[in-house]
Amino acid sequence: MGLINFVKDYERMARFKFGRFEGMMGPGVVWAIPVVHQVRKIDTRVEVLDIARQTNITKDNASIDIDFLVYMRVDVNKSEKAILEVENFKMAVVGLATTTLRAIVGDINLDEVFSQRKKINEAIRETLDSETARWGIKVTNVEIREIIPPAEILEAMNRQMSAERVRRAVILEAEGTKKSSITVAEGEKQASILKAEGDRQAEILTAEGDRQASVLRAEGFSDALERIFDVAKGIDSNTMGLQYLDTLKALGQSPSSKFIFPLEFTRLLGAVTGGNAVNPND
Repeated sequence: MGLINFVKDYERMARFKFGRFEGMMGPGVVWAIPVVHQVRKIDTRVEVLDIARQTNITKDNASIDIDFLVYMRVDVNKSEKAILEVENFKMAVVGLATTTLRAIVGDINLDEVFSQRKKINEAIRETLDSETARWGIKVTNVEIREIIPPAEILEAMNRQMSAERVRRAVILEAEGTKKSSITVAEGEKQASILKAEGDRQAEILTAEGDRQASVLRAEGFSDALERIFDVAKGIDSNTMGLQYLDTLKALGQSPSSKFIFPLEFTRLLGAVTGGNAVNPND
């Protein structure tokens, strides 16, 4: 290294004097005298480590290939540990991540590997973070990128997924039929209610019309009787007697030889003849 070193804000530089650690320098200008000082620069930004694909055995003895990413950074407050505690902290994190993944996958079944990917990610992250803290490394995230099962397991999974899709389709169709039947039944129910209500209203209107018609007929008959009564009051006894005579005339033309007259007829006849009543027994 030269005499003058420029350390950026996201960097730190470890300086040794005759092999003795003096501390982490930066950011800014760091002096380093040749022969006297030795320096080593590290980056404190988040780095992504690509963990190569590896074969893992699940709890139910299924062999699967998994590759994943590890997001890590050097803790700026503990950056000297990344220099003093481990020779190559990146290689150390990769090795630790590999063994951690195998241990976690070995405790779960194959189905759980696919269904609990987030849980596996978090378990790996927590284990790595606790282990790498002694090196001044902070693991911020772990993401499984790809899980590849063997061909025979993949084929069985495809058949299972196909059967599951068929099952869901049947359930959805049955559910649709059920909802359709309910809708039709509800519609028929509402139609029946509306029809019954319409029939009831029609019967009410018909009955109301009949009642009003009966009232009107009764009122008309009553008016007719009142008029007849008023006219009858104006007819005198002579007029009634003449009507009886016309009736007798009509009776006389009939072939009958014997007639019975009411008492009132003789009275009316007497009034017509001037008070000389006719004896009905004559």
